[in-house]
Amino acid sequence: MSAKVDAIDVRERLGWRASAEDFEAIRGLWIAHSKAEDARDLDGLIATLAPDCVYELPWQGHRWEGHEGARRFYTELLGAFPDIDFDLLDIVVGPQGVYEYADVTATHDGGPWLGVEPDGERKRWFNTIFFPWDPEARRFAGEKVYTSPSAPGAPGS
Repeated sequence: MSAKVDAIDVRERLGWRASAEDFEAIRGLWIAHSKAEDARDLDGLIATLAPDCVYELPWQGHRWEGHEGARRFYTELLGAFPDIDFDLLDIVVGPQGVYEYADVTATHDGGPWLGVEPDGERKRWFNTIFFPWDPEARRFAGEKVYTSPSAPGAPGS
């Protein structure tokens, strides 16, 4: 998460309450983010993020910071997997942000991803992604992405 949101104790975040207006803002921003990702609209994706956003793949220790880092994350991900598709299986929207669970399919026929060279094979894995809400910026503080062991670049894949 962004340093600002990360510094807030989880117990404090648990106490956050969302008005109907806040809930719709968070939900609407996630929809905008998802549509931008589907359209490969990098500027649209960045517009949903706080300036100090952080993208993390904690299972592998990868981290991208700020809008520049988010651009690199998406450029590398979409470059490695031009046909990536997230089939949403579950979603939770709350005052702390959005959690999604997706069945991911993609062909690794672009550039390398997390040090793994493309092999041209169709891949399938599962992602859980947490989009923490930054109430000051009224944007997402980034993403924490957790993947199944079959994901390209996952330990042991």
